[in-house]
Amino acid sequence: MSAEIHSPDRVGIISEPQNINMADDWFEIATADNFWMKRRFDVARRMFDVAGLNGKMIVEVGCGHGLLQRQVEDWYQVPVDGIDLNLQALQKNVSRRGRLYFYNIFEQRPEFQGMYDLVILFDVLEHVEDQDFFLEALKFLMKPNGTLVISVPALRQLFSQYDLCAGHVRRYSLQALEEVLSSHRFAIRQSTYWGLGFTPLLWARKYVLRFVKKTDVIRTGCTAPNRFLDTALYRMSRLEPLPQRLFGTSAMALASL
Repeated sequence: MSAEIHSPDRVGIISEPQNINMADDWFEIATADNFWMKRRFDVARRMFDVAGLNGKMIVEVGCGHGLLQRQVEDWYQVPVDGIDLNLQALQKNVSRRGRLYFYNIFEQRPEFQGMYDLVILFDVLEHVEDQDFFLEALKFLMKPNGTLVISVPALRQLFSQYDLCAGHVRRYSLQALEEVLSSHRFAIRQSTYWGLGFTPLLWARKYVLRFVKKTDVIRTGCTAPNRFLDTALYRMSRLEPLPQRLFGTSAMALASL
């Protein structure tokens, strides 16, 4: 690969600084022991097991501080590259095996064309105004028979002050996620709602956050008040049957070109 690394750390600076629609508070909250992060990885493993990771070039677009990269690396013992436009998050990235790039995928640089067998896109697409342009740029990174594993927040009825502060443009139904992927010639191999048991909490969050200071919205909206409740929420979440198409707080899909 010809992309040159300009910075003194492990981050390859490929693109110019960009404005991003993302709450930095999220990276402080999204820790390995958070109930939501643990459940998301449980669901993701079902997709990764079907996709098969051994011997493949893998990248997470929108990797941030690298928690998901690290989860995948530790569980599957494979390297996962990371691409993001949040330089501070990249410099704190906790992954250990993959390369990191400060890179705007809209640039579609030739050295990145067809580089990856598997692209991971978790909780990113909902931040992007032009999702169609973004998905085409994402495909540019992928090999001809490449695979995408994507997770997005679900149910527009749950859109709240949390979404606004997090920089979300939209939430998705499972059908809407499948339709947008299909419109870009992805073949859906597996899909599911997840977080069914969290749904009442998000309904409550929608109203409670109206009375919370804007600076506290992200932390209040995505953390349990104590370790006991965090553990209880995670254990409850594992009772959810998967795959399921009823409803949930998120939707996830495995799709191939």
